[in-house]
Amino acid sequence: MMKQITDPNVDWINRHASAWLENRVTPTAIEALEKVYTLTKKEAADDILSAGYSLVAASLRAEHKHPTLIQTWIQEALRLDPSNPIALNLSVQLDLAYKRDLFTRVSFPPIRETDNRTAKRKAALQYIEESNKLYIELKDALKLDYQEFSSLPLMELKRILEEASQVVEELISASEKYEQSLTGTFYTSIHFEVMMEKVKEIERLQAKWESRLEPYGIQKPEERTALQELESMIGLHDVKTRMNQYYQFLKYQKQRKKWGFQSKDVMSLNMILTGNPGTGKTTIARLLARIYHELGVLPRNEVLEVNRSHLIGAFMGQTEENVKHYVEKALGGVLFIDEAYSLKREGQSGHDFGQTAIDTLVSLMTSKEYGGKFAVILAGYPEEMRNFLDSNPGLRSRFPSSNHFHLSDYNNEELLEIAKLIAFENDYILTEKAQLAVSARIEKERIDHTFGNARTVRDIILDAIFKKGVQTGNTYDVLQYSFIEQEHVSGGNLDNENFVTNDLDQLIGLEPIKKEVTAIIAFLEVQQKRKELGLPSVPLQLHSVFSGNPGTGKTTVAAIFSNLLKNIGILKRGHLVVVSRADLVAEYVGQTVVKTKKKIREALGGVLFIDEAYSLFKEGGQDFGKEAIETLVDEMTKHHENLVVIMAGYPNEMEELLNSNPGLRSRFKKFFSFPDYSPEELVQIGERFCTKYAYTLLPDARDWLLEQLNEQVISGNGRFMENLMSEVIQVQAFRTMREIDAENLGQNLSILTKEDIEKAFDKARNGDSLR
Repeated sequence: MMKQITDPNVDWINRHASAWLENRVTPTAIEALEKVYTLTKKEAADDILSAGYSLVAASLRAEHKHPTLIQTWIQEALRLDPSNPIALNLSVQLDLAYKRDLFTRVSFPPIRETDNRTAKRKAALQYIEESNKLYIELKDALKLDYQEFSSLPLMELKRILEEASQVVEELISASEKYEQSLTGTFYTSIHFEVMMEKVKEIERLQAKWESRLEPYGIQKPEERTALQELESMIGLHDVKTRMNQYYQFLKYQKQRKKWGFQSKDVMSLNMILTGNPGTGKTTIARLLARIYHELGVLPRNEVLEVNRSHLIGAFMGQTEENVKHYVEKALGGVLFIDEAYSLKREGQSGHDFGQTAIDTLVSLMTSKEYGGKFAVILAGYPEEMRNFLDSNPGLRSRFPSSNHFHLSDYNNEELLEIAKLIAFENDYILTEKAQLAVSARIEKERIDHTFGNARTVRDIILDAIFKKGVQTGNTYDVLQYSFIEQEHVSGGNLDNENFVTNDLDQLIGLEPIKKEVTAIIAFLEVQQKRKELGLPSVPLQLHSVFSGNPGTGKTTVAAIFSNLLKNIGILKRGHLVVVSRADLVAEYVGQTVVKTKKKIREALGGVLFIDEAYSLFKEGGQDFGKEAIETLVDEMTKHHENLVVIMAGYPNEMEELLNSNPGLRSRFKKFFSFPDYSPEELVQIGERFCTKYAYTLLPDARDWLLEQLNEQVISGNGRFMENLMSEVIQVQAFRTMREIDAENLGQNLSILTKEDIEKAFDKARNGDSLR
């Protein structure tokens, strides 16, 4: 049947094709599609590909995919190999599946002896019409290719159709004679009796036909129970265990009640679902509603989903009405309040009726009129939900701790499986390289607690499908419509690695720093390559201390470093968040932790640059800087792969800071010492600043500036030079507008003279920028 080629994928196709022909065992559609894709890339022979295509069709049929899609793969298999036995067999099966109900497409009206001749004649004409319609259907079904296959009794089916065609012909003849007898003078019941006899024969043949085709009909997937639906979901192991226990308990209670046992204290149906976005809270709420209904606990399995905007009114009294309205709509089912914590806002004013909504809900849940007649499920982030439950004394008691379900974030392996499932639900398969690209996108998106889990994965796949549609064009190829490849998933890096590296190279001076950063990046790139090849990678601690005087380029290097780390895949965002003591330390107890964590969350996926970090440490007194340091150490441990912290400041002071907390020093392994710029480097910095704004420093002005910098000791380094050149440009503007004629103005607007430099330098000296 197929060429023998030494290839494991070909062997797989041959083995499964033989198994299908013998006993209809099918692989999964995903397996079959992956093998076909691999063989296509290897340009396998047509008969091998045809066998693979037919296995795809068989698998899709076993998994209840749309018949049109199945037919597409059958046609492609037959195009490559018209003699493919699997494809031919499936084609006939599919055609017969459509014809399983061909007998039911006609209906014969009843004829009663008490009917008058007009009514009987009308019925007889309908018998003739319906019989002719059935005859055409039967002849059309006989046109199928009824060659004998060992697994399908096609010849018996053909005989049933032939016998039915003969019976229908006889029914048509008897019906015509019966109709004619009704129009004449002499009426006879003989033709009527023949008609009824033939209708019974047709009914017998119909039952036989349908029973023979039962295994080959187009079957819909069996409806699963709520627990079966839960078990089919990816991940959620703890939730599955807890839900199974809860289901068994409710089933147990139902049986006790059936036998007459009483339960004075009924277990609460109200639930708290906590978890980050996309962890399945809404799905679990719907499954709980189905469980309640399946066990007879609630009469309806419907979930009414609401949030703050549905419940909170704009004026006095409206909130109570809204809450009552939605409770009444949810009676008999489940009221699901997503992001329930948003009902209670921090610093809530008198014009915010969130507390009113909570109080009203609790009141209705405990009232005689509504209590026990519906279930409430609240969902939201874990920490926010804990605070929310404390907003009303009666609220927490309505949601016992045993009814709290926490849905953890999915791990990367589970999210990849979800991605494959979402793609397959849309009739796509992710190639092996596309799966790697999806994993990389997932890792890149997983930055903080706002990560969307399955929701993010769905967005990634839908975006890939969009790119697929844009890039495929108008060429028809069933494979082109079935696979998502790497280029459809990859996000496309907008940053140019060479451009960022050039930024580092273009910095004036700082040669030791440049060499150190370049060495780190080279090391990290090698480790990334090793990781891609499945080799173990050596971890490198990237938290750093930048020590040096002001204006030596610490912040600039940090920004370039963060971009480089992003380009090689170490950081997900690569942004730089610059903070100082004021951004981290608060004035009151408990606020410093909140402020510090907020800035750390802002920096996740990038670099947190703490300028003048030594100011966090102050000996003695009630200072909250120590609390900021402790929080920083704790958070650095939690986010060690998702955050780089750089602390900057004077060398001696930074040493004191590191010694203030044993855990702090152990977090920092890289130390960069930024030297002061030399006079020549400072002049170059000044010239670059001028060039940036299209100004030219005359040679004598440059010489004079270099001479002064060699004689004077300045503070501020590069920052001093930028401030100085800004002042030079202002001095030049004042001089130009006073001394230059309007006719010669254009050619002198960009010239900076020695006189300009001298005046600006004097201003800087008087401003204590020099010492």
